[in-house]
Amino acid sequence: MSKRILIIDDEHSIRESLEGILEDEGFEPLSAPSAERGLELLATSNIDLVLLDIWLGENMDGLTALEKIREFHNIPVIMISGHGNVETAVQATKKGAFDFIEKPLSYDKIILAITNGLRFAKLEEENRLLRQGSGPKSILTGESESILAVKKQIEMVAPTDAWVLIRGDHGTGKELVAQSIHRASQSSHQPMIEVNCAAIPEELIESELFGHEKGSFTGAHSSKRGKFDQADGGILFLDEIGDMSLTTQAKILRILQEQKFERVGGNKTITVNVRVLAATNKNLEEEIEAGNFRADLFWRLNVVPINVPPLKDRLEDIPLLVEALMKNLVQRGLPNKTFGEDAYQVLMQHDWPGNVRELRNFIERIAIMCQEENILASHINLFLSPHGATTSAMSEKQLNPFLASDYKTAKKLFEKEYLKQKLLENDNNISKTAEQVGLERSHLHKKLKSYEIIQ
Repeated sequence: MSKRILIIDDEHSIRESLEGILEDEGFEPLSAPSAERGLELLATSNIDLVLLDIWLGENMDGLTALEKIREFHNIPVIMISGHGNVETAVQATKKGAFDFIEKPLSYDKIILAITNGLRFAKLEEENRLLRQGSGPKSILTGESESILAVKKQIEMVAPTDAWVLIRGDHGTGKELVAQSIHRASQSSHQPMIEVNCAAIPEELIESELFGHEKGSFTGAHSSKRGKFDQADGGILFLDEIGDMSLTTQAKILRILQEQKFERVGGNKTITVNVRVLAATNKNLEEEIEAGNFRADLFWRLNVVPINVPPLKDRLEDIPLLVEALMKNLVQRGLPNKTFGEDAYQVLMQHDWPGNVRELRNFIERIAIMCQEENILASHINLFLSPHGATTSAMSEKQLNPFLASDYKTAKKLFEKEYLKQKLLENDNNISKTAEQVGLERSHLHKKLKSYEIIQ
Protein backbone atom coordinates (compact mmCIF):
# COMPACT_ATOMS: atom_id res chain seq x y z
CA MET A 1 0.00 0.00 0.00
CA SER A 2 1.53 3.32 -1.08
CA LYS A 3 2.17 5.83 1.67
CA ARG A 4 0.55 9.28 1.56
CA ILE A 5 2.99 12.17 1.87
CA LEU A 6 1.63 15.69 2.42
CA ILE A 7 3.73 18.58 1.06
CA ILE A 8 3.04 21.98 2.64
CA ASP A 9 4.99 24.70 0.80
CA ASP A 10 3.96 28.08 -0.62
CA GLU A 11 6.25 27.72 -3.66
CA HIS A 12 4.46 26.03 -6.56
CA SER A 13 7.73 24.90 -8.18
CA ILE A 14 8.84 23.16 -4.95
CA ARG A 15 5.51 21.37 -4.57
CA GLU A 16 5.57 20.26 -8.20
CA SER A 17 9.16 19.04 -7.95
CA LEU A 18 8.52 17.09 -4.74
CA GLU A 19 5.34 15.54 -6.17
CA GLY A 20 7.33 14.20 -9.12
CA ILE A 21 10.06 12.78 -6.87
CA LEU A 22 7.53 11.09 -4.57
CA GLU A 23 5.52 9.60 -7.45
CA ASP A 24 8.73 8.17 -8.95
CA GLU A 25 9.43 6.47 -5.61
CA GLY A 26 5.95 4.94 -5.40
CA PHE A 27 4.47 7.34 -2.83
CA GLU A 28 1.12 9.12 -3.11
CA PRO A 29 1.75 12.87 -2.79
CA LEU A 30 -0.78 15.47 -1.65
CA SER A 31 0.11 19.15 -1.57
CA ALA A 32 -1.06 22.36 0.06
CA PRO A 33 0.11 25.97 -0.59
CA SER A 34 -0.50 27.05 3.03
CA ALA A 35 -0.46 25.75 6.57
CA GLU A 36 -4.21 26.28 6.86
CA ARG A 37 -4.92 24.16 3.78
CA GLY A 38 -2.44 21.53 4.98
CA LEU A 39 -4.22 21.22 8.32
CA GLU A 40 -7.53 20.78 6.49
CA LEU A 41 -6.09 17.90 4.46
CA LEU A 42 -4.69 16.30 7.62
CA ALA A 43 -8.14 16.46 9.20
CA THR A 44 -9.88 14.79 6.26
CA SER A 45 -7.27 12.37 4.86
CA ASN A 46 -5.04 9.61 6.22
CA ILE A 47 -1.52 11.06 5.93
CA ASP A 48 1.61 9.03 6.77
CA LEU A 49 4.23 11.80 6.75
CA VAL A 50 4.42 15.59 6.25
CA LEU A 51 7.03 17.68 4.42
CA LEU A 52 6.59 21.17 5.91
CA ASP A 53 8.23 24.41 4.85
CA ILE A 54 9.23 26.65 7.76
CA TRP A 55 8.77 29.97 5.89
CA LEU A 56 5.19 30.11 4.65
CA GLY A 57 3.66 33.24 3.14
CA GLU A 58 0.24 32.93 4.78
CA ASN A 59 -0.96 33.81 8.28
CA MET A 60 0.58 30.74 9.91
CA ASP A 61 4.28 29.90 9.71
CA GLY A 62 5.73 26.40 9.62
CA LEU A 63 6.74 26.20 13.27
CA THR A 64 3.22 27.14 14.41
CA ALA A 65 1.78 24.58 11.97
CA LEU A 66 4.20 22.00 13.37
CA GLU A 67 2.85 22.54 16.89
CA LYS A 68 -0.73 22.06 15.68
CA ILE A 69 0.17 18.92 13.70
CA ARG A 70 1.95 17.36 16.67
CA GLU A 71 -0.98 18.23 18.92
CA PHE A 72 -3.54 16.29 16.89
CA HIS A 73 -1.58 13.81 14.74
CA ASN A 74 1.02 11.20 15.63
CA ILE A 75 2.94 11.25 12.33
CA PRO A 76 6.52 12.27 11.44
CA VAL A 77 7.04 15.83 10.19
CA ILE A 78 10.13 16.75 8.16
CA MET A 79 10.87 20.47 8.10
CA ILE A 80 12.18 22.19 4.95
CA SER A 81 13.93 25.57 4.99
CA GLY A 82 15.72 27.80 2.50
CA HIS A 83 17.13 29.95 5.28
CA GLY A 84 18.16 27.28 7.74
CA ASN A 85 20.37 27.85 10.74
CA VAL A 86 21.23 25.84 13.83
CA GLU A 87 18.86 27.82 16.05
CA THR A 88 15.87 27.20 13.75
CA ALA A 89 16.71 23.51 13.44
CA VAL A 90 16.95 23.14 17.23
CA GLN A 91 13.66 24.98 17.69
CA ALA A 92 11.93 22.71 15.15
CA THR A 93 13.34 19.59 16.79
CA LYS A 94 12.13 20.71 20.22
CA LYS A 95 8.64 21.21 18.79
CA GLY A 96 8.61 17.61 17.54
CA ALA A 97 10.05 17.67 14.01
CA PHE A 98 11.48 14.32 12.93
CA ASP A 99 14.13 15.80 10.60
CA PHE A 100 15.31 19.10 9.09
CA ILE A 101 16.34 19.53 5.42
CA GLU A 102 17.77 22.67 3.82
CA LYS A 103 17.05 23.97 0.31
CA PRO A 104 18.14 23.43 -2.40
CA LEU A 105 16.66 20.01 -1.90
CA SER A 106 18.75 16.91 -2.54
CA TYR A 107 16.86 13.95 -4.06
CA ASP A 108 18.82 11.44 -1.97
CA LYS A 109 18.40 13.40 1.28
CA ILE A 110 14.64 13.72 0.79
CA ILE A 111 14.13 10.01 0.10
CA LEU A 112 16.41 8.99 2.97
CA ALA A 113 14.60 11.30 5.43
CA ILE A 114 11.17 10.06 4.31
CA THR A 115 12.25 6.41 4.50
CA ASN A 116 13.64 6.90 8.00
CA GLY A 117 10.54 8.80 9.10
CA LEU A 118 8.15 6.11 7.86
CA ARG A 119 10.29 3.38 9.42
CA PHE A 120 10.26 5.23 12.74
CA ALA A 121 6.46 5.66 12.56
CA LYS A 122 6.02 1.95 11.85
CA LEU A 123 8.20 0.99 14.83
CA GLU A 124 6.22 3.33 17.09
CA GLU A 125 2.95 1.77 15.91
CA GLU A 126 4.29 -1.76 16.43
CA ASN A 127 5.52 -0.88 19.92
CA ARG A 128 2.11 0.60 20.77
CA LEU A 129 0.33 -2.55 19.62
CA LEU A 130 2.84 -4.76 21.42
CA ARG A 131 2.27 -2.81 24.65
CA GLN A 132 -1.49 -3.31 24.23
CA GLY A 133 -0.96 -7.03 23.96
CA SER A 134 1.74 -7.19 26.61
CA GLY A 135 1.51 -9.34 29.68
CA PRO A 136 2.25 -12.98 30.43
CA LYS A 137 1.86 -15.09 27.28
CA SER A 138 0.13 -18.38 27.94
CA ILE A 139 1.18 -21.48 26.08
CA LEU A 140 -0.74 -24.56 25.05
CA THR A 141 -0.18 -26.87 28.02
CA GLY A 142 -0.49 -30.65 27.97
CA GLU A 143 1.10 -33.91 26.86
CA SER A 144 -2.02 -35.90 25.95
CA GLU A 145 -2.22 -37.50 22.53
CA SER A 146 -4.88 -35.05 21.34
CA ILE A 147 -3.03 -31.91 22.43
CA LEU A 148 0.28 -33.21 21.02
CA ALA A 149 -1.50 -33.60 17.68
CA VAL A 150 -2.59 -29.95 17.86
CA LYS A 151 0.98 -28.86 18.69
CA LYS A 152 2.28 -30.84 15.69
CA GLN A 153 -0.23 -29.13 13.40
CA ILE A 154 0.87 -25.73 14.73
CA GLU A 155 4.51 -26.63 14.14
CA MET A 156 3.77 -27.57 10.52
CA VAL A 157 1.50 -24.67 9.54
CA ALA A 158 3.05 -21.74 11.47
CA PRO A 159 6.08 -21.09 9.20
CA THR A 160 3.88 -21.00 6.09
CA ASP A 161 1.52 -18.25 4.97
CA ALA A 162 -1.51 -20.60 4.98
CA TRP A 163 -4.77 -19.46 6.52
CA VAL A 164 -6.06 -21.45 9.50
CA LEU A 165 -9.54 -22.12 10.88
CA ILE A 166 -9.36 -22.98 14.58
CA ARG A 167 -12.41 -24.81 15.92
CA GLY A 168 -13.36 -25.87 19.42
CA ASP A 169 -15.79 -25.36 22.29
CA HIS A 170 -15.82 -22.29 24.53
CA GLY A 171 -12.77 -22.17 26.80
CA THR A 172 -10.68 -24.81 25.03
CA GLY A 173 -7.82 -22.46 24.14
CA LYS A 174 -8.45 -21.43 20.52
CA GLU A 175 -6.80 -18.05 21.14
CA LEU A 176 -3.72 -19.84 22.54
CA VAL A 177 -3.48 -21.83 19.30
CA ALA A 178 -3.58 -18.57 17.31
CA GLN A 179 -0.90 -17.03 19.55
CA SER A 180 1.27 -20.14 19.17
CA ILE A 181 0.99 -19.96 15.37
CA HIS A 182 1.91 -16.27 15.48
CA ARG A 183 4.95 -16.82 17.70
CA ALA A 184 6.34 -19.47 15.29
CA SER A 185 5.42 -17.55 12.12
CA GLN A 186 7.48 -15.30 9.88
CA SER A 187 5.43 -12.36 11.24
CA SER A 188 6.37 -12.94 14.88
CA HIS A 189 8.37 -9.68 14.92
CA GLN A 190 5.15 -7.66 14.66
CA PRO A 191 1.97 -7.91 16.72
CA MET A 192 -0.95 -10.15 15.78
CA ILE A 193 -4.03 -7.96 15.32
CA GLU A 194 -7.04 -9.49 17.08
CA VAL A 195 -10.74 -8.89 16.41
CA ASN A 196 -13.52 -10.37 18.55
CA CYS A 197 -16.30 -10.51 15.98
CA ALA A 198 -18.93 -11.27 18.63
CA ALA A 199 -18.09 -8.25 20.78
CA ILE A 200 -18.37 -5.54 18.11
CA PRO A 201 -21.83 -4.07 17.42
CA GLU A 202 -23.09 -4.72 13.88
CA GLU A 203 -23.19 -1.01 13.04
CA LEU A 204 -19.51 -0.54 14.02
CA ILE A 205 -17.86 -3.68 12.68
CA GLU A 206 -17.09 -2.19 9.25
CA SER A 207 -15.38 0.79 10.86
CA GLU A 208 -13.47 -1.54 13.20
CA LEU A 209 -12.26 -3.80 10.39
CA PHE A 210 -11.75 -1.34 7.53
CA GLY A 211 -11.33 2.01 9.32
CA HIS A 212 -13.17 5.24 8.53
CA GLU A 213 -12.63 8.77 7.31
CA LYS A 214 -13.39 11.83 9.43
CA GLY A 215 -17.10 12.75 9.38
CA SER A 216 -18.20 9.47 7.76
CA PHE A 217 -20.72 8.92 10.59
CA THR A 218 -21.81 10.52 13.86
CA GLY A 219 -18.91 10.38 16.29
CA ALA A 220 -16.22 9.98 13.62
CA HIS A 221 -14.26 13.05 14.77
CA SER A 222 -11.05 11.90 13.08
CA SER A 223 -9.87 9.36 10.53
CA LYS A 224 -9.05 5.89 11.85
CA ARG A 225 -7.10 2.91 10.50
CA GLY A 226 -8.95 -0.39 10.63
CA LYS A 227 -7.73 -3.79 11.77
CA PHE A 228 -7.00 -4.96 8.21
CA ASP A 229 -4.83 -1.87 7.73
CA GLN A 230 -2.99 -2.46 11.01
CA ALA A 231 -2.36 -6.12 10.11
CA ASP A 232 -0.81 -5.32 6.70
CA GLY A 233 2.20 -7.60 6.23
CA GLY A 234 1.26 -9.68 9.29
CA ILE A 235 -1.51 -11.73 10.89
CA LEU A 236 -5.15 -10.84 11.53
CA PHE A 237 -6.97 -13.08 14.06
CA LEU A 238 -10.76 -13.11 13.61
CA ASP A 239 -12.15 -14.66 16.79
CA GLU A 240 -15.76 -15.93 16.97
CA ILE A 241 -16.09 -15.67 13.17
CA GLY A 242 -19.37 -17.61 13.32
CA ASP A 243 -21.10 -14.69 15.08
CA MET A 244 -20.79 -12.29 12.13
CA SER A 245 -23.96 -11.26 10.31
CA LEU A 246 -24.46 -12.40 6.71
CA THR A 247 -24.04 -8.80 5.54
CA THR A 248 -20.64 -8.48 7.23
CA GLN A 249 -19.65 -11.96 6.01
CA ALA A 250 -20.23 -10.85 2.41
CA LYS A 251 -18.00 -7.80 2.87
CA ILE A 252 -15.34 -9.81 4.66
CA LEU A 253 -15.31 -12.40 1.88
CA ARG A 254 -14.66 -9.75 -0.77
CA ILE A 255 -11.82 -8.25 1.27
CA LEU A 256 -10.27 -11.66 1.93
CA GLN A 257 -10.39 -12.60 -1.75
CA GLU A 258 -9.11 -9.32 -3.15
CA GLN A 259 -7.04 -8.04 -0.20
CA LYS A 260 -8.45 -4.62 -1.10
CA PHE A 261 -10.97 -2.37 0.64
CA GLU A 262 -12.17 1.20 1.13
CA ARG A 263 -12.53 2.88 4.49
CA VAL A 264 -16.02 3.81 5.63
CA GLY A 265 -16.77 7.19 4.05
CA GLY A 266 -13.73 6.97 1.79
CA ASN A 267 -13.31 6.28 -1.91
CA LYS A 268 -9.64 5.30 -2.08
CA THR A 269 -8.86 1.61 -2.54
CA ILE A 270 -6.33 0.31 -0.01
CA THR A 271 -4.35 -2.83 -0.80
CA VAL A 272 -3.02 -5.05 1.99
CA ASN A 273 -1.22 -8.36 2.40
CA VAL A 274 -2.77 -10.09 5.42
CA ARG A 275 -2.62 -13.66 6.69
CA VAL A 276 -5.86 -14.63 8.40
CA LEU A 277 -6.40 -16.92 11.37
CA ALA A 278 -10.06 -17.45 12.30
CA ALA A 279 -11.69 -19.20 15.26
CA THR A 280 -15.18 -20.33 16.13
CA ASN A 281 -16.99 -22.46 18.70
CA LYS A 282 -19.88 -23.08 16.31
CA ASN A 283 -20.47 -25.99 13.95
CA LEU A 284 -20.12 -24.04 10.73
CA GLU A 285 -21.47 -26.86 8.58
CA GLU A 286 -24.70 -26.74 10.58
CA GLU A 287 -24.71 -22.93 10.38
CA ILE A 288 -24.38 -23.16 6.59
CA GLU A 289 -27.32 -25.59 6.45
CA ALA A 290 -29.38 -23.20 8.57
CA GLY A 291 -28.50 -20.28 6.30
CA ASN A 292 -26.52 -18.43 8.98
CA PHE A 293 -23.04 -18.76 7.46
CA ARG A 294 -21.79 -18.43 3.90
CA ALA A 295 -20.36 -21.61 2.41
CA ASP A 296 -17.91 -19.64 0.22
CA LEU A 297 -16.52 -17.84 3.26
CA PHE A 298 -16.14 -21.16 5.08
CA TRP A 299 -14.11 -22.67 2.24
CA ARG A 300 -12.02 -19.51 1.98
CA LEU A 301 -11.08 -19.67 5.66
CA ASN A 302 -10.85 -23.44 6.02
CA VAL A 303 -7.46 -23.87 4.33
CA VAL A 304 -5.89 -25.66 7.31
CA PRO A 305 -8.40 -26.71 10.00
CA ILE A 306 -7.22 -27.23 13.58
CA ASN A 307 -9.65 -28.75 16.07
CA VAL A 308 -8.91 -28.01 19.74
CA PRO A 309 -10.14 -30.88 21.95
CA PRO A 310 -12.40 -30.25 24.97
CA LEU A 311 -10.86 -30.77 28.40
CA LYS A 312 -13.01 -33.87 29.04
CA ASP A 313 -11.12 -35.58 26.18
CA ARG A 314 -7.72 -34.88 27.72
CA LEU A 315 -8.25 -35.17 31.46
CA GLU A 316 -4.71 -36.56 31.86
CA ASP A 317 -3.44 -33.01 31.15
CA ILE A 318 -5.09 -31.60 34.29
CA PRO A 319 -2.05 -31.90 36.61
CA LEU A 320 0.13 -29.98 34.11
CA LEU A 321 -2.62 -27.42 33.55
CA VAL A 322 -3.10 -26.86 37.28
CA GLU A 323 0.65 -26.34 37.79
CA ALA A 324 0.78 -23.81 34.94
CA LEU A 325 -2.35 -21.99 36.13
CA MET A 326 -1.09 -21.88 39.71
CA LYS A 327 2.25 -20.47 38.57
CA ASN A 328 0.44 -17.70 36.72
CA LEU A 329 -1.71 -16.88 39.77
CA VAL A 330 1.36 -16.68 42.03
CA GLN A 331 2.91 -14.20 39.56
CA ARG A 332 -0.25 -12.12 40.00
CA GLY A 333 0.24 -12.08 43.77
CA LEU A 334 -2.05 -14.90 44.95
CA PRO A 335 -0.82 -17.44 47.52
CA ASN A 336 0.75 -20.63 46.20
CA LYS A 337 -1.11 -23.91 46.68
CA THR A 338 0.11 -27.47 46.27
CA PHE A 339 -2.26 -30.19 45.09
CA GLY A 340 -2.10 -33.77 46.36
CA GLU A 341 -2.60 -36.83 44.17
CA ASP A 342 -6.06 -37.39 45.63
CA ALA A 343 -6.97 -33.82 44.70
CA TYR A 344 -5.87 -34.41 41.11
CA GLN A 345 -7.93 -37.60 41.00
CA VAL A 346 -11.09 -35.67 41.92
CA LEU A 347 -10.31 -32.95 39.38
CA MET A 348 -9.84 -35.60 36.68
CA GLN A 349 -13.24 -37.11 37.42
CA HIS A 350 -15.07 -33.85 36.68
CA ASP A 351 -16.50 -33.18 33.18
CA TRP A 352 -15.44 -29.49 33.00
CA PRO A 353 -18.14 -28.27 30.59
CA GLY A 354 -16.45 -24.86 30.59
CA ASN A 355 -13.15 -26.51 29.62
CA VAL A 356 -9.79 -24.94 30.54
CA ARG A 357 -11.47 -21.59 31.23
CA GLU A 358 -13.65 -23.22 33.89
CA LEU A 359 -10.62 -25.01 35.37
CA ARG A 360 -8.69 -21.73 35.47
CA ASN A 361 -11.52 -19.97 37.32
CA PHE A 362 -11.85 -22.88 39.72
CA ILE A 363 -8.13 -22.90 40.58
CA GLU A 364 -8.25 -19.14 41.15
CA ARG A 365 -11.26 -19.60 43.44
CA ILE A 366 -9.33 -22.22 45.42
CA ALA A 367 -6.28 -19.95 45.67
CA ILE A 368 -8.39 -17.09 47.00
CA MET A 369 -10.96 -18.84 49.18
CA CYS A 370 -9.12 -21.84 50.64
CA GLN A 371 -6.90 -21.03 53.61
CA GLU A 372 -5.02 -24.33 53.46
CA GLU A 373 -1.70 -24.42 51.60
CA ASN A 374 -1.97 -28.10 50.69
CA ILE A 375 -5.10 -28.84 48.67
CA LEU A 376 -6.66 -32.26 49.29
CA ALA A 377 -9.55 -34.17 47.71
CA SER A 378 -11.86 -32.92 50.48
CA HIS A 379 -11.15 -29.30 49.50
CA ILE A 380 -11.80 -30.04 45.83
CA ASN A 381 -15.09 -31.76 46.64
CA LEU A 382 -16.16 -28.84 48.82
CA PHE A 383 -15.46 -26.22 46.16
CA LEU A 384 -16.89 -28.34 43.34
CA SER A 385 -20.20 -28.70 45.18
CA PRO A 386 -23.13 -26.45 44.12
CA HIS A 387 -22.36 -24.11 47.03
CA GLY A 388 -18.62 -24.72 47.11
CA ALA A 389 -17.77 -21.02 47.29
CA THR A 390 -19.31 -20.74 50.76
CA THR A 391 -17.14 -20.04 53.76
CA SER A 392 -17.86 -19.98 57.46
CA ALA A 393 -18.59 -16.28 57.10
CA MET A 394 -21.07 -16.83 54.24
CA SER A 395 -24.35 -18.66 54.56
CA GLU A 396 -25.93 -20.55 51.68
CA LYS A 397 -28.72 -17.99 51.67
CA GLN A 398 -26.27 -15.16 51.17
CA LEU A 399 -24.94 -16.74 47.96
CA ASN A 400 -27.89 -18.58 46.43
CA PRO A 401 -30.50 -16.32 44.79
CA PHE A 402 -33.05 -19.14 44.81
CA LEU A 403 -33.10 -19.03 48.60
CA ALA A 404 -33.64 -15.28 48.77
CA SER A 405 -36.85 -14.05 50.39
CA ASP A 406 -37.83 -11.60 47.63
CA TYR A 407 -37.23 -10.93 43.92
CA LYS A 408 -35.16 -7.77 44.46
CA THR A 409 -32.68 -9.56 46.72
CA ALA A 410 -32.49 -12.57 44.38
CA LYS A 411 -31.77 -10.28 41.43
CA LYS A 412 -28.94 -8.55 43.31
CA LEU A 413 -27.43 -11.87 44.40
CA PHE A 414 -27.52 -13.23 40.86
CA GLU A 415 -26.06 -10.05 39.38
CA LYS A 416 -23.24 -9.99 41.90
CA GLU A 417 -22.24 -13.62 41.28
CA TYR A 418 -22.64 -13.19 37.51
CA LEU A 419 -20.40 -10.12 37.36
CA LYS A 420 -17.86 -11.71 39.70
CA GLN A 421 -17.66 -14.77 37.44
CA LYS A 422 -17.35 -12.70 34.25
CA LEU A 423 -14.61 -10.60 35.82
CA LEU A 424 -12.69 -13.77 36.68
CA GLU A 425 -13.11 -15.06 33.12
CA ASN A 426 -11.49 -11.87 31.83
CA ASP A 427 -8.57 -11.93 34.28
CA ASN A 428 -10.05 -9.00 36.26
CA ASN A 429 -9.93 -6.76 33.18
CA ILE A 430 -12.89 -4.39 33.61
CA SER A 431 -12.82 -3.09 30.02
CA LYS A 432 -12.95 -6.60 28.54
CA THR A 433 -15.70 -7.61 30.98
CA ALA A 434 -17.76 -4.53 30.12
CA GLU A 435 -17.43 -5.36 26.44
CA GLN A 436 -18.45 -8.98 27.03
CA VAL A 437 -21.54 -8.28 29.17
CA GLY A 438 -22.65 -5.24 27.16
CA LEU A 439 -22.26 -2.49 29.77
CA GLU A 440 -20.45 0.84 29.68
CA ARG A 441 -17.12 0.54 31.50
CA SER A 442 -17.97 3.33 33.96
CA HIS A 443 -21.35 1.76 34.73
CA LEU A 444 -19.79 -1.68 35.31
CA HIS A 445 -17.10 -0.13 37.53
CA LYS A 446 -19.78 1.44 39.74
CA LYS A 447 -21.64 -1.88 40.03
CA LEU A 448 -18.47 -3.78 40.95
CA LYS A 449 -17.70 -1.22 43.65
CA SER A 450 -21.25 -1.28 44.98
CA TYR A 451 -21.08 -5.06 45.32
CA GLU A 452 -17.59 -4.74 46.90
CA ILE A 453 -16.14 -6.98 44.19
CA ILE A 454 -13.43 -4.36 43.72
CA GLN A 455 -12.16 -1.65 46.07
